[in-house]
Amino acid sequence: MNSGIKCRSLYNSLFAITWSLILMSCYGQKSTEMIEIRGVYGNPKPLWDKGFSLNELGINAVFVHSGSIDQDMFDRAKSEGIKVYAEFATLNGKNYVEKHPEAWAINEKGEKVQAASWFMGVCPTEPGFRKYRFDQLRNLLSEYELDGVWMDYVHWHAQFEDPEPILPETCFCDGCLASFSEDSGIEIPDGTTSEKSQWILDHHDKSWRDWRCKVIYDWTKEIKGIIKEINPNALLGLYHCPWDDEEFNGARRRILGLDYDLLRETVDVFSPMVYHGRMERDPDWVQENIQWFSDRLNIKKNVYPKLWPIVQAHNDPGNISKEEFEKVLKGGLAGGSTGVMMFTTSAVAEDNGKTEVMKKVYTDLTKNR
Repeated sequence: MNSGIKCRSLYNSLFAITWSLILMSCYGQKSTEMIEIRGVYGNPKPLWDKGFSLNELGINAVFVHSGSIDQDMFDRAKSEGIKVYAEFATLNGKNYVEKHPEAWAINEKGEKVQAASWFMGVCPTEPGFRKYRFDQLRNLLSEYELDGVWMDYVHWHAQFEDPEPILPETCFCDGCLASFSEDSGIEIPDGTTSEKSQWILDHHDKSWRDWRCKVIYDWTKEIKGIIKEINPNALLGLYHCPWDDEEFNGARRRILGLDYDLLRETVDVFSPMVYHGRMERDPDWVQENIQWFSDRLNIKKNVYPKLWPIVQAHNDPGNISKEEFEKVLKGGLAGGSTGVMMFTTSAVAEDNGKTEVMKKVYTDLTKNR
């Protein structure tokens, strides 16, 4: 009997060791073969000014605001073997709505919305604004052979990056009300804007939320079409709110209009904006969120959509230590993630500790490939 117990104990020990080796092997594979993108967000000039080449830091991709891309930057990045992705500020109406009041989002009281913290949204259905943005995108794609375009500010007017988000009800302009009525087949009774909005929210809330999600989806579909028309090899990425389905009473879908099940039809790469410091979350939340997202969308290696999160290195608000930065950088590689980037290049370049952390994490990922 004692002999049997010893045998079982030995068997269990060997099983545990074997399983540990399998997990280590899988982790090693995850750390090398499965990681596609080791990125930075922001113009790489601050790193170049310090004498670095990007590839010596393990970087293989830069994500740069479209307005900050010029030919010199593009050519130098390409000479170092770096992929260049353009951030495209899609539904940011700042400096546009002031000159084009017809594009101003309207709340449920029939009033023009105020800026949500620092963000000023726009009515996503306004034809003039849509043409303006699509023309900008065509010009950008025609000028540079980009590896992809990352849509940013892709939601109805709101502010999700703060610990206490600003979540207004929009948009109840005449154009949105007419489009909703036509698309849904729901006839809205006559009345003031306030009366119409209240009637919709009281009697057809689900149809209203579904329609708003389809409006956002339509933006991704249109932009995907333009990208494939001009540069078929370029990817469509999406910077987006990282909330799960339940947070803030389901506000990611209910207020922002982000329906993952719709968006996965057009988006090649999801980039959740897991800014733990700005949102007053624990650094461990980054890994937990990315694992949740991977499970939610069933993200798999070599299958679209891909998952490349963006984490926080920037010291606002508060101070992000190099230890925190390392934790969130690695946390961004959890689950089905095959890439990661950080906000921002400047924050890493101006802090030697963060530069060393990034170099160590990124170069470790290139070993034994």
